[in-house]
Amino acid sequence: MGGNETAQAGIESWQIPDYVNPAAFADREVTVGADELAVAGVLSVPPAPGPHPAVVILAGGGAFDRDGTVGPNRIYRDIAWGLASRGIAVLRFDKVTLTHAGAVAATSGFTVRDEYLPHALAAIEILRATEGVDARRIHVVGHSMGGRMAPRVADAAPEVAGIITLAGDTSPMWWAVVRVLRHLAEVDPLAITALPPLETVIEQAKRVDSPELSLETPAEDLPFGQSAAYWLDLRAYDPVAVAATLDIPMLILQGERDYQVTVEDDLAQWRAGLAGRADVDIRTYPADDHLFFPGDSPSMPADYARAQHVDGAVVADIAQWITAR
Repeated sequence: MGGNETAQAGIESWQIPDYVNPAAFADREVTVGADELAVAGVLSVPPAPGPHPAVVILAGGGAFDRDGTVGPNRIYRDIAWGLASRGIAVLRFDKVTLTHAGAVAATSGFTVRDEYLPHALAAIEILRATEGVDARRIHVVGHSMGGRMAPRVADAAPEVAGIITLAGDTSPMWWAVVRVLRHLAEVDPLAITALPPLETVIEQAKRVDSPELSLETPAEDLPFGQSAAYWLDLRAYDPVAVAATLDIPMLILQGERDYQVTVEDDLAQWRAGLAGRADVDIRTYPADDHLFFPGDSPSMPADYARAQHVDGAVVADIAQWITAR
């Protein structure tokens, strides 16, 4: 079944979660995008006659593969196969920042929009053209930065029937990095030894905030070595404000053990900006971390290296919310 070479190399350490029924769906390879930046993906479709509701999965920031490979874990495969087991077609794909890392790095004007929108919109079109898929019930499921970008995708694709965010961040990412580093310095100092000094990261964040930030600002002076174009685009985009303009239902999910995207900072902004909306459902999971792995102790980076699965209750809630509509 689907997965790129990175995912396949670790397949032996990954086990199918108990909420997945492999007999309930079939996977097929697809190509997302038609130009030189096209990427590989996999479409999971229930074999029973449709029309089936469908989702496109938007991965978090960085060079994620279609499976959401984190150590021995496959978070997006968990979600995709869990939803497909419940009668929902799912398309997930390798990010352009993984497949075409060299081309992306060589593009000085590459933005967050370029990272997400072209392939998300192409994936939606694939679903719309897929036999057995209900073109009126295509949803966007975004995790982490993918959740941040989900409203932007829906705004660009009026045919989207709803959005689901999982730990969708709303705080300025350049300052969220500072918050995370401070947290790790307290709970797991060894985790930050390979990262830039906190003082450096703070100075980089200040440059992103500065009115003097311009396309001429060197990338090496900015967080993650990303170009000024990237940060200018991200700075100009407010996910909650865009979400508030959308006349579609939304499901906002958040793990309470998450230290990367938090209840106090990020979820609070979703709640405030979408208050009073009867079509917005916000749910938290006390035991879950940023990857929606359940646990009973403070979340640590090392936890991601231990074989786990996305909380089955989260997968069931997403499926129920989609099918009920």
